[in-house]
Amino acid sequence: MRRFVLLAAVIALGGMADAHKPDPKVLAYTLPDQIQWKESAEIPGVEYANMVGDPSKPGLYIQLIRWQPFHMSHPHYHLRDRFITVISGTWWVGTGRKFDPDSTTPMPAGSFVVHYGNQVHYDGAKDEQAIIEITGEGPGTPIMVTEEK
Repeated sequence: MRRFVLLAAVIALGGMADAHKPDPKVLAYTLPDQIQWKESAEIPGVEYANMVGDPSKPGLYIQLIRWQPFHMSHPHYHLRDRFITVISGTWWVGTGRKFDPDSTTPMPAGSFVVHYGNQVHYDGAKDEQAIIEITGEGPGTPIMVTEEK
């Protein structure tokens, strides 16, 4: 009898777990272990996940970027404004054509940054991994610039 009660409880709880899943016609979600990270071909030490849209194409996109420690982009710009939230770690930002990681400013988790269109900047991670979320209108591909010495 005890085994039967235990088996019935397991079946009931399993059914309850399914009953509490959100209706997929109402919302969609991605759990952290389901995020499809890809290595960037342009920037070593960077992985990305396109959560909504595609930044290489016209339209809204939301992208996660995972910077590995001691990796930074070089001076570049984007044609349109981009809105960035630091999810975890510290993300470092710099402006101008002179690549100088020592002059970057730390943006801790929870920070919000706007990269204005056509303005030169560079960014990345220093001593810890950083994950950021970027929202923008595509195409949002970087345009590299000649660096000042």
